[in-house]
Amino acid sequence: MQLAIAEAKKALEIEEVPVGAVVISNGRVVGSGYNLREKEQDPTAHAEMIALREAARNLKSWRLDDCELYVTLEPCPMCAGAIVQARIRRLVFGAFDPKAGASLTLYRITEDSRLNHQLCEVKGGVLLEENQKLLKDFFKRLRR
Repeated sequence: MQLAIAEAKKALEIEEVPVGAVVISNGRVVGSGYNLREKEQDPTAHAEMIALREAARNLKSWRLDDCELYVTLEPCPMCAGAIVQARIRRLVFGAFDPKAGASLTLYRITEDSRLNHQLCEVKGGVLLEENQKLLKDFFKRLRR
C-alpha cells in the first residue's frame, strides 16, 4: 500500500485527485499509475486503469489472474469492472468511497457471483487514515 500512496502523491503534485495504484505479481511491481483525468482529459485515466494497462503490457497478457492490485481509494464501477475483466486475484484498497465505491461500499462488483469471474478477494481500509487524509487535505485545499 505504501507504493500506491507514493503514486497518489505523484497525482497530488500535478493537482490531480490523489489516487494511486500498483499491480503486484510474484512479489514485484508490474504496473503502477495515478490519476491523470485532468491532465489527459480522459474519463478513463483512473489510477487503477493505468496500472492495469501497464501490467498487461509488461506481462504480455490481459489475464492478470496471479496479480494483486493495491489502490488508495475504493474502485469506482468502471475500475471494478476492469478488475473483474482482468481476473485480478486480490484487491486491497485504503479509503472507502461512499459516493462511488464499487467493491464494498455501494456495490460489490468485484465479488458479484453473477459475473464470469468471481475469484477476487477484497480487503478494504488498509492504512485507512493515511489514505483518507490525502484525499481530505486535497479537497480542502481545492475548496479554498
